[in-house]
Amino acid sequence: MPKSYAELLREAKASIREVNPQEAERLRVEGVTLVDVREATEWEQGYIPGALHVGRSYLEQQIEGAVPDRDTPLVLYCAGGVRSAFGAQTLQQLGYTNVASMSGGFQGWKAAGLPWTTPVVLSKEQQQRYSRHLLIPEVGSKGQAKLLESKVLLIGAGGLGSPSALYLAAAGVGTIGIVDFDVVDVSNLQRQILHTTDRVGQKKVESARTSIGALNPDVTVVAHEEMLVGDNVERIIAGYDVILDGTDTFETRYLLNDAAVAAGIPVVHASVFRFEGQLTTFIPYEGPCYRCLYPTPPPPELAPGCSVAGVLGVVPGIMGLLQANEVLKVFLGIGTTLAGRLLIFDALEAEFTELKLRRDPACPVCSDEARAARERGEAPVLSAFPVDAPFVLAGAGFGGTFGTASPLGSGPLGSAPLGTTPEARA
Repeated sequence: MPKSYAELLREAKASIREVNPQEAERLRVEGVTLVDVREATEWEQGYIPGALHVGRSYLEQQIEGAVPDRDTPLVLYCAGGVRSAFGAQTLQQLGYTNVASMSGGFQGWKAAGLPWTTPVVLSKEQQQRYSRHLLIPEVGSKGQAKLLESKVLLIGAGGLGSPSALYLAAAGVGTIGIVDFDVVDVSNLQRQILHTTDRVGQKKVESARTSIGALNPDVTVVAHEEMLVGDNVERIIAGYDVILDGTDTFETRYLLNDAAVAAGIPVVHASVFRFEGQLTTFIPYEGPCYRCLYPTPPPPELAPGCSVAGVLGVVPGIMGLLQANEVLKVFLGIGTTLAGRLLIFDALEAEFTELKLRRDPACPVCSDEARAARERGEAPVLSAFPVDAPFVLAGAGFGGTFGTASPLGSGPLGSAPLGTTPEARA
């Protein structure tokens, strides 16, 4: 015999656990995940801070992707406690073992004087532009709003900076700063896809601004048409959330590393040489910094630049896109970054190898001692290019002493940095 709506609701509530708004707030503070099952238009009017938004219409389809562990404690809420009750019943049927519905819903939550907030609302044009992001639970409208508010600084608008800039702009990263004092040369066009033939001779920062603006008008481009040096590095990087390192000189890499660690800004680093590339993410104090991996630069004869050694045009494209991926992960707080890991790409074999990295406990920049000294205002002044220390050749204790083998961008990939562990996986 068919059942009435009231009967179905009674059965749903009888089969689940309900908590009141005060209990839900206590659970939220303890780390329990709240799931807002209202529709997007309701979410835009306000939501509980930290809540995961999975509309009731797509709950069965999307919950497994959003919460893959079925033992995760969940509290569902809607406007008044009805849809969340049915939703909790459905999740139990899907095998979720610890689900509750909040009685009274969001209306009861607000009536109880509990905290709530409103999201950044995307315009209709933005909803269309970023529609594929909005479908991903790990991004959604909340993540897209975060991207639009984020600021990334690209050091260089060349082979690595070009693909990174285009895809970060396409993703809707709101502010892209670009540091480059060079002009577009015809030899750049083999790999630097930000630039075009008709812009040869134009400042790279202006060429980049034109390309990014044509792709996405949401993005603000901040041009830093100057060389990164000790006198300006702190000023230039200030205010950015992440730095993307596309430099091709060791002096700049050391300078950038030291300033970024002091400022607490993550750096996504990549380098290329002929058919090979390296990629890692330096997050201050979560893994090694550039000086941990390469405490001394190699001799010039072991580190020819692209203008001398050459590079296959697609290699910086591949590595630059991987850099952009790392930046987006940092902004969105999703996935696992490459902090403490080095990814090595071999284009000829189409192989990726991953090496584990570790911090140098005696690093003059990121060691615990250096950090404590910095907090006391006693941080040492380091040379941007530490030429006095001896160069440590590859193979002089793999996985042992901290030194350098052949950092790319630059020089042959003889082996990995000596601050790595022997384990590698392709």
